[in-house]
Amino acid sequence: MSELRLPDGVELHWEERGDGPLVVVSHPCMSVPSAFSGLGDDLVRDHRVVVYDPRGTGRSTRTGPYDIDTDANDLAHLLDELGEPAVLVAFGDALHRSVETSALRPELVTAVVSPGVPALGSGRDYPGTDDGLASSPAVLGALVKLFENDYRAGLRTTVEGGNPQFTPEQVQRRIEDVVSYAPIEATLGRLRSWISHDSRDAGRALGDRFWALVFTGNMWFPAELVDLVRRDAPDAHIVEVEDGAVSRPDLTSEVIREITRC
Repeated sequence: MSELRLPDGVELHWEERGDGPLVVVSHPCMSVPSAFSGLGDDLVRDHRVVVYDPRGTGRSTRTGPYDIDTDANDLAHLLDELGEPAVLVAFGDALHRSVETSALRPELVTAVVSPGVPALGSGRDYPGTDDGLASSPAVLGALVKLFENDYRAGLRTTVEGGNPQFTPEQVQRRIEDVVSYAPIEATLGRLRSWISHDSRDAGRALGDRFWALVFTGNMWFPAELVDLVRRDAPDAHIVEVEDGAVSRPDLTSEVIREITRC
């Protein structure tokens, strides 16, 4: 376990395992690092794998601000501390964070891998779009209000939608894990920032260092978003996989090993 003191005094908690090319796994604001433990367990055989708690969550200092630009700067400082370029794995608000980090410090980012087809623009950038809950302004606005009124109810919507394989007991356990890990102001602040943030310029600047995985059954980032991704980041690699990022982390690992040649 390690701590990194940022210029504003915030301490970021991070952990690493393994040896080899560096991979930093960055979870979205409505989840927890343990949700991606399967990916880390697979990669640690031949990679150096780092996970961290963004400011305001987990063992990091419980203070904001909670927005994409601040998180991107924090991640850039962490990459500086780690001392070598990294493959960044992320989706949701963490994808925007990672893409913007690459724009800030391109020499520190080998590639950005999204284990689901992402929407790089804000919700308002896709008027009338029904392909994917994460790109629907009406749905995202309703989700913010749900979080404002009932944190656990908002989490239930996102956990059930993103993890159709979960039993009711697993859904409830994940909800309690997130509530314990992140206060509502951190989750809600990042959610608001994510749905209003436009990372399309940063995504285009990534060029062919941007990889997005496509699989069926993802209600938040469905395969139908592929055309938007190809428009917004025309040089990105779009990779079809047979199942989800969490339920089949080995599929994400295969893509990362292709990038790092491990």
